[in-house]
Amino acid sequence: MIPRIKKIEPREGFRLHIVFDGGEEVIYDLNDDISKIPDFSILKTENGLFENFRMDESRTCVYWSDRVDLPSDTLLEYGKKICK
Repeated sequence: MIPRIKKIEPREGFRLHIVFDGGEEVIYDLNDDISKIPDFSILKTENGLFENFRMDESRTCVYWSDRVDLPSDTLLEYGKKICK
């Protein structure tokens, strides 16, 4: 089953704080993506773009443009788990 995003907030340093419907909570750091994936570099160069992400209707994808997006399963798998 594809994880659905319940809540997402931008954090300093190109990180996202994400809460999933199943209760999982992660911090996803986009710095590696920005440095390794050419299309993602726009998140650093275009002022304010990082904070203006959107989520698709199914709540399984976060995107900034038609070329810059991240699926929820990637966010959950590679995000740093927050233990409460």
